[in-house]
Amino acid sequence: MHSRARRNLLAGAAAVLLPAWAPAQAYPTRPIRIIVPFGPGGIADLVARTVAQKLGEQLRQSVVVENKPGAGGVVAGDLVAKAEPDGHVLLLMSNGTAVSAGLFQSLPFDAQKDFAPVVTLGVFDIAVLTAVDSRFRNMKDLLAHARANPGKLNLGTVNVGSTQHLSAELLKTSAGIDFQIVPFNGSPAVLTALRGGQIDAAVEILGPMLPQIAARAVQPLAVMGARRAPALPEVPTLAESGVQGFDVASWNALAAPARTPPAVIATLNREVNKVLADPGIRKQFIDLNVTPRGGSPEQLGELLAAETRRWADVITRARVPRQ
Repeated sequence: MHSRARRNLLAGAAAVLLPAWAPAQAYPTRPIRIIVPFGPGGIADLVARTVAQKLGEQLRQSVVVENKPGAGGVVAGDLVAKAEPDGHVLLLMSNGTAVSAGLFQSLPFDAQKDFAPVVTLGVFDIAVLTAVDSRFRNMKDLLAHARANPGKLNLGTVNVGSTQHLSAELLKTSAGIDFQIVPFNGSPAVLTALRGGQIDAAVEILGPMLPQIAARAVQPLAVMGARRAPALPEVPTLAESGVQGFDVASWNALAAPARTPPAVIATLNREVNKVLADPGIRKQFIDLNVTPRGGSPEQLGELLAAETRRWADVITRARVPRQ
């Protein structure tokens, strides 16, 4: 074969193959944005920033975090759902994404149809806490008091419809007890009421409460997940305290706009799993009381679907007004 004919044949073959592999090979071509539906400084924001820095090093491209709080995550979700589906704009999902589907009368997006799951980042604990001078020394004491005095126990949480609030609602039905849930505008207000004796107990994300626990301002009675918290191995789970099968934890994950090329999703999944396997990153997560998770896009899709069903059922049974 003449050299010119050979060159033409190779060029033709390359042209045929180019559409199949070029987008994945070129990705990313510009900085990647992770849109976080919460303000800076919280657990979700810190998780996103921890992953972003290492991911950027691996991809040799900037990965920046943008905080877009508001409307229960709807602002951030809408922005990502309408973004170009090329993997350069990602959403930090949480169990709040699943809650929103049952909490809002209408949303500008469908979380299960308008996003392509990438990977679960981590899981973090929710705890039941009391003041250090509380009469309740353990979770069994609190449950026994609630059963003996229906409707008289006051348990504080942040806003109605939050993960903490709905976890408290789920505790009522799962344990078969009746208590009053008192909503506050934020975690500082919950903490003030707890320490001041205005409420008997609280349900709150454990990580931000660890300094308060270390300072002996509050005490944890139980964690709500299936396993004890790594930071507090002596604190039992709710299941160990008599609420059989109870398993609630908060989680974060990454998703891209729907129709993002599968090759780009695969690249992101592979690289983020590498990030989560890094010993330094794992230590940073554990310091935040977050358990690294990882996994496949399919596993994240299953988690989102299951969580959406569960919280929709809790919202219906608790008669939480749809917003």
